[in-house]
Order: sequence, then C-alpha cells, then structure tokens
Amino acid sequence: QVRLVESGGGLVQAGGSLRLSCAASGRIFNVMGWYRQGPGKQRELVADITDGDSTNYAASVKGRFTISRDNAKNTVYLQMDSLKPEDTAVYYCNAALLSGPGRRFNYWGQGTQVTVSS
Repeated sequence: QVRLVESGGGLVQAGGSLRLSCAASGRIFNVMGWYRQGPGKQRELVADITDGDSTNYAASVKGRFTISRDNAKNTVYLQMDSLKPEDTAVYYCNAALLSGPGRRFNYWGQGTQVTVSS
C-alpha cells in the first residue's frame, strides 16, 4: 500500500525559510515532487525530481526553492528560501510511476499548509 507522509509546513514571515519533507512507503517512484494550490487557484507544479536526480522547477520558484531526494529513505525534500506571501498555499507531495509513453500513475499526500506573512 502506497503512503505519502508530509511534514514541515507552517507559518513564516516573508524572506524566511521552510523545509518540507515527504516520506513514501510502499514502493520506489520514478518521479517525486511538490505541487501547491493557493486560495482560488488551480494546483500547480512547484518542483519535481526523478530517480536519476534530474530536477524541474516552476519559473516562480527557481533560484529560491531546492528539491532533493534521498532514495535510501524514499523521501523527497523541498527547501524553500526567500519565501514570499504569494507562496502561501497548501503544498502536496506527489509520487509517480511511469510505465510507458503517456502512462503516469500519481499518488498524493494529504497536503501541508504553508503561510507566508508580509
């Protein structure tokens, strides 16, 4: 059974930092990452990382956020620095299995709230 357990959200002032963690159990995933959904907005990709350590970032977080992965612990991390009020959102851990062109099986964490005050 797949389970994703997130931790590390909270309230921080603008310019501050937070680190999110997501521990996966059940199997090893090809891609792990973080999505977020702000108030009144659609869920969007923040960053993801493959099992080969290739990373991908949203333009809005590039240079401020760093995604990393510990395959031995099956855990993905998101270090968030220089946080802005517009980063306020529920952050969701995503883990995906890829099984051919266009075939992606997604698993989601329960979400963790990140609030950045101005």
